[in-house]
Amino acid sequence: MDRILKERTSVSKAKELFLNEIRPFDRTDNIPIRETAGRILASTILAPRNVPHYRRSAMDGYAVRSADIMGASPTNPVMLQVSDDVDEGVCCHLSTGEQVPDEADAVIMLEDTIMIGDMIEVRAQVHPGKNVGDVGEDVRKNEIIFNKGHLLRPCDIAVLASLGIEDVKSYSRPIVAIIPTGNDLIPLEENSIPAPGETLDINSLMIGMYVEKWGAEPRYCNIVPEDRNLIEKAITENQDADFIVVSGGTSVGERDFVPGVVESLGKKLVHGVGLSPGKPTALGIAGDTPVLCMPGYPAAGLVALFAFGKPAIRKAGNIPDIPEITVNARLTGKISSREGYVSYARVILEGNSARPLMTAGAGILSSIAKSNGFVIIPENVEGYEEGNEVDVVLIE
Repeated sequence: MDRILKERTSVSKAKELFLNEIRPFDRTDNIPIRETAGRILASTILAPRNVPHYRRSAMDGYAVRSADIMGASPTNPVMLQVSDDVDEGVCCHLSTGEQVPDEADAVIMLEDTIMIGDMIEVRAQVHPGKNVGDVGEDVRKNEIIFNKGHLLRPCDIAVLASLGIEDVKSYSRPIVAIIPTGNDLIPLEENSIPAPGETLDINSLMIGMYVEKWGAEPRYCNIVPEDRNLIEKAITENQDADFIVVSGGTSVGERDFVPGVVESLGKKLVHGVGLSPGKPTALGIAGDTPVLCMPGYPAAGLVALFAFGKPAIRKAGNIPDIPEITVNARLTGKISSREGYVSYARVILEGNSARPLMTAGAGILSSIAKSNGFVIIPENVEGYEEGNEVDVVLIE
């Protein structure tokens, strides 16, 4: 471990080196709009038509000629005949969204009228265009609706549907190969209590679910023993993926082969980062494929995944960088950290307060599950005192 500490690279520098090696791909899919939530547009979308494509009523009321009710008020009402058409002294009833007749230039709200037989008493005046939605008021034909690179939300998809668009061209989801390593690992599918010295492969499940959440497709690989040749074979077989995450085998023990294998297949950029937990993280390129070698300890691995995997996946897949959700809170206890390391301290939010849960323990994943978020302590800060206000990055 001493060698890692001597060689450690700052988180910002490691991230810069890694992202500079990643090139966004250009694979695309044409998919129905019902399946596009969370997808990234691969081309700019222009409106094929106006919305609305007719003049429509913005209120329940009556289509009128505004000149016919000029000066109308509660003390000086104007009487109009109700019909199916609009003419001088004649109006027609409309519901919200109905087409306004060409002869009408305004809609008087139902609340400003009183029905008397087949006539209405109008008790307010309106100006031309009042309560009328013009053609193209919402969207104009050939207007840019969304630019290339836009992340589609449900409200965006509703706009596409209103324009009659049935499918869109979007970037394909990045494929992320997940390779677990370790002689102690056993698959989750065995559904048994691990024997002493055995560990369930929970990292693959955790990585895969975050990969999906971040807009990519996980490719789950079989557990690879701590054997240099087998690790090399697993990485080589997955170089067709857009990104590889290897879990475990990143320290400096006799059987920690992963960083060396990545170097032999391409380029090792970093081995050892100023990240706590997560110091043994390694980053590299195997062939043309970016590789994140994250520690096998779950909490340390998750922090490495957040720090390096998330931005790398987003860049590879043309996915916009969405700011983290943070809340401001006051610490109810002291948080210590080591200068020279970016520390991810786990806290529990209690109203406007943040209670430190655990600031150490790279292998204790339950401490993350019990927490609401991280307080990320910069490398030039030696922790925070009780009572300090901090930003808490919410755990997704």
